[in-house]
Amino acid sequence: MVDMLRWRAMGAVDDRQRAKSVIVVFLAGGPSHIDMYDLKPDAPAEIRGEFQPIETNVPGLRVCELMPRHATIADKFSVVNGVEMLDTHSAWVVMTGFGEREKRPVFGSYISRIRGSSVGGMPTYVSLRGENGADPGEPAWLGAAHRPFTPSGEGMSSLQLSREISTDRFDERRGLLRDMDRLPPNAQDQLGNVAGFDGFRDQALEIIRSPKTRTAFDISQEPKALQDAYGPAKRLLQARRLVEAGVPVVTLSMAGTICPPGDWDTHAGTDQKSQTNFYALRQKLPIYDKAIHTLITDLHDRGLDKDVLLVVHGEFGRTPKINKFGGRDHWAPASSVLFSGGGLQMGQVVGDTGPRAERAVDTNYSGQNILATIYRHLGIDLETKLNDLSGRPRYLLDDTRPIRELI
Repeated sequence: MVDMLRWRAMGAVDDRQRAKSVIVVFLAGGPSHIDMYDLKPDAPAEIRGEFQPIETNVPGLRVCELMPRHATIADKFSVVNGVEMLDTHSAWVVMTGFGEREKRPVFGSYISRIRGSSVGGMPTYVSLRGENGADPGEPAWLGAAHRPFTPSGEGMSSLQLSREISTDRFDERRGLLRDMDRLPPNAQDQLGNVAGFDGFRDQALEIIRSPKTRTAFDISQEPKALQDAYGPAKRLLQARRLVEAGVPVVTLSMAGTICPPGDWDTHAGTDQKSQTNFYALRQKLPIYDKAIHTLITDLHDRGLDKDVLLVVHGEFGRTPKINKFGGRDHWAPASSVLFSGGGLQMGQVVGDTGPRAERAVDTNYSGQNILATIYRHLGIDLETKLNDLSGRPRYLLDDTRPIRELI
């Protein structure tokens, strides 16, 4: 709470934005922008590929024929094409805007540090991960207290009060534990791991005491028809429940069994089939289409579209030219990013990548600009500085420009 008051006094938190949340869906492996949102039907066959674009309910915004549900709600999302990323398989690129070598804190940890590790009894930053464990959630120099809360089945089932213990008795035990656990200031280690343990413990104790928090993770509370609509991507439904309950930051990976087969790295697999770009996308895109359509529609139906921002993208795009295996290789100069809600300008395509989807010819946006847009939505002052382990003040980003066409 002291940190929260200090950051509010410094202007790092805008109280008018306190109810805002973001869901970041990471498409691990690098989805093919040219086959999803940036199709080039007039390009040569070795570039345009096997899929055709279809019209949507927004003139000029077209999507892949395998995503017909997207076409019905294009007025509720915007696509930014030609976003330049880094050629490395790492969620770190998506979550920090920097390369893995820089070891910057992920954006959710920054939010946790600025706002406090819990908000209204809910964790500030929740990582739902994915089967491939793609979300690193590393707080770097911010300390272990600002790692994300990552629920697991057995762990969540144990986070509830015993029937033999009343809430008053529980609070007495919690106070006693704090009294016994006090350490002198010099007992704190440099990386904040002692304080981090205390932070995790306080989070767990708050969840044990709060039925609201436990319930937010429980998708069985939702109608069966809605659960079925999300298909295998039920983590998206869990993400929606969490932001609705007040969690500011939720991240997850949509790959593996959530959106089979495998991840989005579609060069060509060892069997020359399962990860060939067009074969894989024929399996993946209908599942992806249904899940993203359901989430966007669900957020709108609940009146959350102004307060919740959805961002979907991978660590890079795929090569415009099809390789000899029928796949597409890594392509950092251009990728596509989907934005939905958050009170931003929807129903548009930002960025022209020319006739071959090679790179933006009219914009120069990167992963940092995506994060700047997220920070702005959450009410975070982009001039905020935090000290690293050497005591050097560091900005959250080097490039603090949000994507201006969206705001």
